This record gives sequence, structure tokens and C-alpha cells, in this order.
Amino acid sequence: MDTSSDTIKHLIAGGIAGALSRTVVSPMERMKILFQVQGPNMGAYTGIWSTLNHMWKEEGWRGFMRGNGTNVIRMIPYSASQFAAYEQFKSILLEKEKSELDTPRRLIAGALAGTVSVVCTYPLDLVRTRLSIQSANSLSLNHINDISSSSSPPPVVKKKLPGIVPTIKTIYLTEGGFRGLYRGLWPTILGVAPYVALNFQCYEVLKDYLIPIEENSGNIRKLFCGALAGSIAQTIIYPLDVLRRRFQVVGMNNAEYKYNGTLHALKTMVQKEGFKSLYRGLLPNYLKVAPAMGVTFYSYELCKDIMHAK
Repeated sequence: MDTSSDTIKHLIAGGIAGALSRTVVSPMERMKILFQVQGPNMGAYTGIWSTLNHMWKEEGWRGFMRGNGTNVIRMIPYSASQFAAYEQFKSILLEKEKSELDTPRRLIAGALAGTVSVVCTYPLDLVRTRLSIQSANSLSLNHINDISSSSSPPPVVKKKLPGIVPTIKTIYLTEGGFRGLYRGLWPTILGVAPYVALNFQCYEVLKDYLIPIEENSGNIRKLFCGALAGSIAQTIIYPLDVLRRRFQVVGMNNAEYKYNGTLHALKTMVQKEGFKSLYRGLLPNYLKVAPAMGVTFYSYELCKDIMHAK
């Protein structure tokens, strides 16, 4: 089998899987980001159903999908490069006369694949975060509680929000050029590399236990394996995901926090907002990660089967 042909198939399968999974869980993704970037004096979003209801009342279905276009544009190359890189690293690290990687090598392959995908697509991740919260900011985030508690809330003057290209341009011109587009890259790699490593490891192990080799089906079990693997991995590295979002919005005018680095951010958050701030948004994240990773792994393997890729 032509190796380059298989790589192209892995890229296509990974891109489709990423786009499908992120679209399915877009409302939960945006809600998680809103929870994560709230400072200690911003209590507008306090519960899952109330936040979903608030998003619907203020912005309609567009509120659920806000930032999803950017997310899909980001996820196609992100997921494509991640799965293709993982398959490449697997073949490089695979020992002779063995058909599968052992645990250390699988973790290394996953971590390297995660790093590759982050570096390739980080500016789009930064822009996606900004777009996800800009509409909330335009509704005066600091005063939403007062508005929502009023019996007759004043009409909200909606302004046109910038798109992907204007946001990239603004960040580049006002936040340090190319360096501004990669603000938060280090805590992102620290979080994503072990997450991807654990994700692939957990999925492969769960699949071995739950889906016998002789079975060609097992679709529900593939979804379950992906969902459980994503949940386990995300629980372990979640504080770093919160840090990533915080760093991505510190350049915005209404950000309440300024951090000098990863350790300073951790210390400041725990001191000012308590230890629970490191896990803010974890529950909606579970509601997002479980179906997202289930759909991702299932879609990826389905596409591989359709294209007869190894």
C-alpha cells in the first residue's frame, strides 16, 4: 500500500471527523468557554440550563453556534494533522515484528501528534475563543445579572461583530504581531500533548477490551470508547485548558486578569478565585467532550474503512 496515499486518507478522515464532532457539540463548547473566561466579578453564567437559556434568549440559535465556523475551519486541519501525525508516529515508533505499540510508545506518538496539530492551528483556536465571547461582551457581561433580574429589561443594541479575518488583523496589529497570535501556546501544548496522548491510549485500550478483533461492527461500542477516553483524558488535564482560555483573552480590553506566566496564573487563580476556578466549566465540558470524542473516533474509523486506509 502506498504510504503517501494512506497519509492523504488519514488527513481526509481526520478532517471530516473533526468538523462533524465540533458542530455536534458547538453549544456546549461555547458555554464551556464562557464559564472559563469569567473573572471573580463576572457572575453572569452560573449554571448549564440558565446559560443555555440566556444564550438562546439573547442571540437565538446563532448564540449556540457562535464561533463554530471558526472552530470547524480550525478543527479540519487540527484533527486532520493530529490523526495523520499519530499514524505516522505510530509507524515510526513501531518495533519490528510487532503489530501494535506498547503503552510508552503510544503515549509518545499521541503527545507528538498533539503538539503538531496545536502548532499548525493555534491562531485559529485563539480567534475562535475571541469570537465565542465577543457577543457576550457586547451585551455588557458585567451587567447581565442586573439586566436578567429586571422585570422589563432594556432593549439591547446589537452591534455587528467582527469575523475571522478582522479579528486576526486586530490581534496582529494591537497585541504584538505574530507573537500575539500565539499567546497561550505553551500552556496549550502542556495541556493538549498529554491530553491527546491519554486520549489515544485510553481509546486503544478500551477498544481492545470492548470490541473483539473478529467483530466488524461494534459502532455503539466505538462511540462509547471514544466518549469515555475523552472524558478520562480531559479530567486529568482540565486546569491547563482553563489556563489556555485565560491567556487567549488577556489581551481584550475588558479582561479582569493579567498573568506573567503559567505558574503565576495558577497561583493567582487559586488565591483570588479558589481551587475550584481551575475546574470551572468542567461539567459542560464533559457534556461536550464525551459526544465529541465519540463522534470523532467513530467518524475517523468509518472514513478509514470507506477509503480502505490502513
